[in-house]
Amino acid sequence: MKRSIALLVLWAVTTTSPALGEQSFSSRHHDFRLETIAEGLEHPWSLAFLPDGALLVTERAGRLRMIGQDHRVSAPVAGLPDLVASGQGGLLDVQLHPDFDNNRLLFLSYAHKNRQGMTTRVARAVFDGTALNKVEVIFEALPRSGTSRHFAGRMAFDGSGNLYIAVGDRGEMDRAQDTGDDAGGVHRITLNGAPAEGNPFLSRPGFNDTLFSYGNRNIQGMTPHPETGEIWSHEHGPRGGDEINVLSAGHNYGWPMVTYGIDYSGLPISGKTTMTGVTDPLHYWDPSIAPSGMAFYSGERFPQWRNDLFVGALKQQKLVRLKLDGETVTEEEDLLTGLGERIRDVRMGPDGALWLLTDSSDGKLYRLAPAD
Repeated sequence: MKRSIALLVLWAVTTTSPALGEQSFSSRHHDFRLETIAEGLEHPWSLAFLPDGALLVTERAGRLRMIGQDHRVSAPVAGLPDLVASGQGGLLDVQLHPDFDNNRLLFLSYAHKNRQGMTTRVARAVFDGTALNKVEVIFEALPRSGTSRHFAGRMAFDGSGNLYIAVGDRGEMDRAQDTGDDAGGVHRITLNGAPAEGNPFLSRPGFNDTLFSYGNRNIQGMTPHPETGEIWSHEHGPRGGDEINVLSAGHNYGWPMVTYGIDYSGLPISGKTTMTGVTDPLHYWDPSIAPSGMAFYSGERFPQWRNDLFVGALKQQKLVRLKLDGETVTEEEDLLTGLGERIRDVRMGPDGALWLLTDSSDGKLYRLAPAD
């Protein structure tokens, strides 16, 4: 009975109406409609699908909300860990444990600040439907920094239940090549925060035990491949040089020694786009699209898109579809170019539709579904 009362209180505060309209679009392979599910979200960053059909959405300002099947947006969920919203930092990614139905565990990445500076943290919590309980910090990137840039924060689970966490270079590019520094790399941990078994640098002097890859500038998209289970990622370049990579244990992805981009000043950063011992990107963009959010389509509702990769773009305000032959891009199509929205997150829903978040002070949740 107490839980039912709490649910009523949580859903009593709403910020949107149930019906907000839709728009129609065409692409090379499918006509589709874009439904506005919710609006009025403050810089939403990530979403996750709950078993009952509701969603969880993070707002970078430091709020976690539920959006119900009736499209109503809840009051902020209680119990979040201590965090800071500053610059590019705030409440970032949310990931449900693969066995969430039974254990109710979820994971949040976020920016944290203390006297030593700011960093990327990950906390684990139990979600009871109304609040977070048993909140525990399981990862903290060290050392901290005074900058408020490049927190990264995207996360993904592999088939063994290990959690991958992206940490940006914090705007201090040389840190990405320092293997004793958590910045500028991807970390693989267990549910308790311990280094995952089989990590490439376990007990190796000069390398952090949790480190899985390094030379990563600022990863804003991460997802497992639906067939191989490999973790794919994309990251922001500077002026140009946004990359898609397939993450492999122990690989160096080169930043800032190699890049297809140049510095914001217009000066070169390295002058090299490849180097021995560095893993080349699978695909890159020049000029930059500022990619954010990433999902493979593995549903049945868009048969011509099956196994295509979808990437949101902040700077160029579009959704990019990539058709693949293994790890080779064979077709690239820009979608939603006239929408005028910064696409922050892209997810494939259990309903076989694509779901999008837009990055603004009046952020929206969209559902992309077949036209018929």
